[in-house]
Amino acid sequence: MKQAFVDRNTAVTIRDTEIPSPKEGQLLIRVVVSGTNPKDWKLPQWPMRDGHGPSNEGDDIAGYVEAVGEGVVGFSKGDKVAAFHQMLTADGSFAEYAIAHAYTTFHLPAKTSFEEGATIPLAAMTAALGLYQRLNLPLPWNPASEPLPLVVYGGASAVGAYALKFAKLSNIHPLIVVAGRGKPYVETLIDRSKGDTIIDYRDGDDAVKAQIAAAIAGKPIRHAFDAVSEKGSYQNIASVLTSPGTITTVLPATGYQAPTGITIVGTNVGSVHHPPTEGKEVEDREFGAAFFPLIGRGLTQGWFSGHPHEVHPGGLGGLEGALKDLAAGKASAVKYVVRIGETEGASQ
Repeated sequence: MKQAFVDRNTAVTIRDTEIPSPKEGQLLIRVVVSGTNPKDWKLPQWPMRDGHGPSNEGDDIAGYVEAVGEGVVGFSKGDKVAAFHQMLTADGSFAEYAIAHAYTTFHLPAKTSFEEGATIPLAAMTAALGLYQRLNLPLPWNPASEPLPLVVYGGASAVGAYALKFAKLSNIHPLIVVAGRGKPYVETLIDRSKGDTIIDYRDGDDAVKAQIAAAIAGKPIRHAFDAVSEKGSYQNIASVLTSPGTITTVLPATGYQAPTGITIVGTNVGSVHHPPTEGKEVEDREFGAAFFPLIGRGLTQGWFSGHPHEVHPGGLGGLEGALKDLAAGKASAVKYVVRIGETEGASQ
């Protein structure tokens, strides 16, 4: 099969490799479309990856089940699915075939395109973990019954947009959303009648802080989802959050001491692949196993949708361009995806 490997310079090499076999609890998926994420160009550059060499760590899979490992229930060969590949492991989505665990896989309805499906797994689960496991906000089936302010920084990003979608399902308002070029898209995700508002980060840090404070009009605000986690984002939030308050970030808030009473906790989406700790049978893995099927139901019933997407042509041959465009900050309110069948020499 054709498989793409990304190096620390974001250069992509396509190689012929053997098709992997699923182990216990895993699925082998024939990848039709792979999504991309900022981590795909960032991780190869991290010091922790020194010495690992180029790797295929694509995490957003959309395709058909090709084979099931021992112990897998609920999936059969030929099922149309989307899946979240385990981060920092081999056999990711940048290939004709990829491996995923059954508990991070969900069925895609016939009406959902593979392109849309490939925008969902990593970003949507990051949003869900942040809102419900880290901020402990009301779940969609037990929505808030009174105003519950929430700051979402980076509302046009895929993670931020999914956080807004889930927050609305949970009746969490007012939503104070920080965005830039993607403001028109964010406008489609909020409800102005419930006090939701958008703040433009391009006005500068002081303006952002002042506008967040003004949006609340003196009321307490104790929860924030930082889908950016760089360039002063969590510092801006922390300066206006009410103590005790919590910010969840998608990147580590290293080297920063938050004000007294403000807690910063990482979303750590990779935790859905961690086994429960001793004495705790239900943690992030079980949350993911329960929440991914809910996303599938939402797609089927029409109350949930994927993120806007743009196809980079050429299949795996277009992956390098997609990742370099991500690194250059060209993506706004869009996810880049590649169709594996367009790869030169692919068997599909």
